[in-house]
Amino acid sequence: MTPVRLHLVWDWNGTLLNDLSLVVAATNAAFASVGGPTVTADEHRVKFRRPIADYYAEVLGQAVDDEQFGRLDKIFHDAYRAGLTTCQLAHDATVAMAAWPGSQSLLSMWFHDELVPAVHTYGLTGRFVRVDGLRATVGGDRKAESLRRHLAELGVAGREVVLIGDSVDDADAALSVGGRVVLYTGGFTDPDRLRSSGHPVADTLTEAVTLARTLP
Repeated sequence: MTPVRLHLVWDWNGTLLNDLSLVVAATNAAFASVGGPTVTADEHRVKFRRPIADYYAEVLGQAVDDEQFGRLDKIFHDAYRAGLTTCQLAHDATVAMAAWPGSQSLLSMWFHDELVPAVHTYGLTGRFVRVDGLRATVGGDRKAESLRRHLAELGVAGREVVLIGDSVDDADAALSVGGRVVLYTGGFTDPDRLRSSGHPVADTLTEAVTLARTLP
């Protein structure tokens, strides 16, 4: 078994929080503001990636510069906030967190000042040794640098980390610090894309924790 000293970093959106439907609806609100198409959940999962501006550009069929992305990002987050109370944790999130024998933290690319009270609302504050969200005014970037800062604050070496997330960007972030990753199919990314990445893949969070505990 993996030694207890290993530290687990959880992703939030699309992993612990089951918010795919809301994210798709908010994304469509952003697209509609510029006359773009409506995407289905399946289409979103096939095309979604970070930087999110690249995903938007593909769907809209045009380049999205920083100024335009800032406007679209604001529309997205306004729509997201309006529907957030409809979201629940993933069905086995609580059981999965309880199954991890070591320390756990939470790293999200959602705004920090909104993430912290949300985690409290879901009754999870005491579960994590640290909670970090985005401390910028515009989202959409990759996760690697945020993970490096998160681990530095924790005083945890990358080689002692397993990250559970729902995107290839989560895997890239984990690899960038020398850590390991398990990818979860219940979030924002098409399962075939995750499996083709070559990383361990789980269909439930409890399975993800089991895999994380047995990684070589």
